[in-house]
Amino acid sequence: MNNLVSSRAVGGACLLCRRGAAVSARVTQQRPHPPPLTRLSSRLLSSRQGGTMNVFDRNMKRRQKKWASSLQEHNKYDYLRDEVGSRVADRIYDIARTFPLALDVGCGKSHIAEHLSKVGLPLFCVSQRQKKESEMPTHCVMADEEFLPFRENTFDLVVSSLSMHWINDLPGALRQIHQVLKPDGVFIGAMVGGETLYELRCSLQLAELEREGGFSPHISPYTAVTDLGNLLGQAGFNMLTVDVDEIQVHYPGMLDVMCDLQGMGESNCVWNRKSLLHRDTILAAAAVYKEMYGNEDGSVPATFEILYMIGWKPHESQVKPAKRGSATASFADLSKISQSEASIKTDNP
Repeated sequence: MNNLVSSRAVGGACLLCRRGAAVSARVTQQRPHPPPLTRLSSRLLSSRQGGTMNVFDRNMKRRQKKWASSLQEHNKYDYLRDEVGSRVADRIYDIARTFPLALDVGCGKSHIAEHLSKVGLPLFCVSQRQKKESEMPTHCVMADEEFLPFRENTFDLVVSSLSMHWINDLPGALRQIHQVLKPDGVFIGAMVGGETLYELRCSLQLAELEREGGFSPHISPYTAVTDLGNLLGQAGFNMLTVDVDEIQVHYPGMLDVMCDLQGMGESNCVWNRKSLLHRDTILAAAAVYKEMYGNEDGSVPATFEILYMIGWKPHESQVKPAKRGSATASFADLSKISQSEASIKTDNP
């Protein structure tokens, strides 16, 4: 039985509400133990290896995702990926052309492909997990999103949904996507933005600061929307489109938020993460969360900021901006015309 209620709100935002009874029953079920967090000495968050930002422990992230996929009812945690996958699919339908060959980077369990059954394009899926069955002709390639094993100018379309926020070398990954695209090919992606889970971040920081005299990063750093256009441009894309959605999910409490993040395989994996949280700190954070952000019905919201991006690989057939100085009319002339029209209306009421 589906335990999600979905309704669209103003501005394209989506509200997903978990039914409290279903969540409470699920939380009390016996769970396999998650992979133990590696205890690491304190190190710089932005340590560099070969000039690349090394923020995330990719091996830990693989173990987290593998553990999440081993859960008996792992599909119940796919609600966010399914929703974002459908919105990426909508953007593909908006483009009035066919794509003979497409690539899904970090496809997971084919959260985009399941919404593209009408298109019928051959799709290659790059993933570290087993994908869902799909009506589309798909070929799954078990590979790392940071190292695409394809030749240049191979694909007409590249898509990605909710996987690129764990990539250490995001500029390099975008350049690789640009390389495997054919000229006039398009990249359509969605990733988690910097305002994601701000309620959880603030609550944990305030509680840890009050109980322990300092705080550690418990929510991974995400890309800001202001940086995304520059990253796409530096990778070689043009005709860029970047927009933002907010998806809000309601939970019975903060512990349910953390439980679902773990079930999604979306737990923190930065190198300098803290290995554990004290019980008193967690209880204090839950109280702060409910006090600052709680709803009248007793539930608490968790906000996910989703950044959508579209970029095209350059081709001579694409529309290009006019050369500087080639304009045949000036804004000063337009201003004079509007002023004369206003004076005419004043003289002839």
